Amino acid sequence: MSDFGFLAPWRLILLALPIALALGYLLLQARRRRYALRFTTIDLLDQVAPDRPGWRRHLPAMGLVAAVVVATLAFARPVVAGETLESVQMVVLAIDTSLSMQADDVAPSRVEAAREAAGVFLDSVPEGVAVGVLGFDGVARQLIAPTTRLESVRRVIDSAIDQGELGEGTAIGEAVFLGIDAIESSSLPREEDARAQDEAVGTIVVLSDGETTMGRSNDDAAAAARAAGIPVHTIAFGTDRGTIVDPYGEVVPVPVNVAALEDLARKADGKSLTAATAEELAQVYEDLGKSVQVEVEQVEVGDWFAGAAVALLCLAGVGSLAWFGRLP
Repeated sequence: MSDFGFLAPWRLILLALPIALALGYLLLQARRRRYALRFTTIDLLDQVAPDRPGWRRHLPAMGLVAAVVVATLAFARPVVAGETLESVQMVVLAIDTSLSMQADDVAPSRVEAAREAAGVFLDSVPEGVAVGVLGFDGVARQLIAPTTRLESVRRVIDSAIDQGELGEGTAIGEAVFLGIDAIESSSLPREEDARAQDEAVGTIVVLSDGETTMGRSNDDAAAAARAAGIPVHTIAFGTDRGTIVDPYGEVVPVPVNVAALEDLARKADGKSLTAATAEELAQVYEDLGKSVQVEVEQVEVGDWFAGAAVALLCLAGVGSLAWFGRLP
């Protein structure tokens, strides 16, 4: 939303009333001036009323019209964009660190491209979004809890996601469960309605090239995420041409299991995305980062305008009493 607006903008049509009052006042003043010049002379007027109020006689009327304008704005329920201090949107990046990520079908390797693309995501998320990171191979481990200090997240990604520390197995389901725990156990503030339902405000993004081979199943993880109200987006990364060399020197194909990741995203109310190159992955991450929404609270400020209208009316009354001995 913009920084200023109205909850009932149709009521602004009533601004036609103070505009009509102002035009009527101007026409009346022009008519009085023509009448005065017709039936008197300036010299005689100076003798009869040497201390004329001059421009001051218009101030009460101007104050009255301004008060009506401000009161009309208050009636339209003005709002401003306030800071949403009560809630923080959280995103947990779950990055595959299994041995299959050594494949160089994506230059320089799948894991290196994933690390660089995660930096693109951090550059794209709105200010105030908290990002956490976890890595998973045969087990899932939290690398950093959700935090709004994105430079710390960037340093963790650069240091912890390393091709030389990849492990055997792929525990996608365990990664989702850990992501849910990271969001629900975060000490960051949550929305009131979410807190009342014991739900967290967050999203999990799973980047992987394989299928679950260890730990709890994708179906169990999807059910848990849906129950927690946490959507899970998946990114199938790599190509069908990917291969790695196992510890015995054998070349092992590691194609991407797109279907398994699509199924997880569908069952967890998320989006299923694919990327076959480093450039595509960076674009996917950038789009995801931009899609993260930060809810901005609308704060009604009609009382400000009502107070200003009362102040203008009082000033108009005081001026009229002081200069003319009557209320406008």
